[in-house]
Amino acid sequence: MKTALVASLIGLTLLPAAEAGNIKGTVRAKGPVGEADSAGGGNYQSRRYKFVERIDYDQLTDFVVYVDQQLPGPRPAPPPEPAVVMQKDATFVPHVLPVLVGTTVAWPNEDEIYHNVFSVSEARAFNLDYYKRGQPGKIVVFDKPGRVDVFCAIHAKMNCIILVLENPFFAVADGKGRFVIRNVPPGTYRLRAWHERLPSQFKEVAVPDGEGVVEVDFTLGLSELPKPQERSS
Repeated sequence: MKTALVASLIGLTLLPAAEAGNIKGTVRAKGPVGEADSAGGGNYQSRRYKFVERIDYDQLTDFVVYVDQQLPGPRPAPPPEPAVVMQKDATFVPHVLPVLVGTTVAWPNEDEIYHNVFSVSEARAFNLDYYKRGQPGKIVVFDKPGRVDVFCAIHAKMNCIILVLENPFFAVADGKGRFVIRNVPPGTYRLRAWHERLPSQFKEVAVPDGEGVVEVDFTLGLSELPKPQERSS
């Protein structure tokens, strides 16, 4: 009896562990349909509107794709080293930064002018006050999931977004819209493609055991939004 029990325990320890896979694909934006809503519609040659900046949906960047759900088991520990958002040429770099809950973010000022980094977001409100280039110690811990909009109190066009996420399975798409989420355990997940000025798109993906690769593509556009009913005359 003891021999059989020992043999069964040894057999359990020798069972291969589930091997993680990757989720890869593309994400792109689609602009409004129709001449009146398109970037080319209207009289943009007039002096009044000649310099109005229009959106090129094919050139949008800063897409984030991530597993949008809590996973069983303890939450993974955040990385030991802080993530970094630089202030360079009166711009936050990067503009969008996804992080795991508990991550520390450093905010170095690389400009020869003062900045004042702050946020009033519910997920993380803070104020780093005025500081100049080379001043150390400007860090913030993001310990609650959610979107955090960050601004500079001095410069009107400076803003960035910290996406604080529940798990480490996320990726920022590159300049061509390609993304890879690596080392995802086998299972079925709710995947979200996000952009700051477009409605998100959700898809269910199943990651197989055995270092498999799942491919999924997203197209974000305003057509996902409901349209209000027109008032009858």
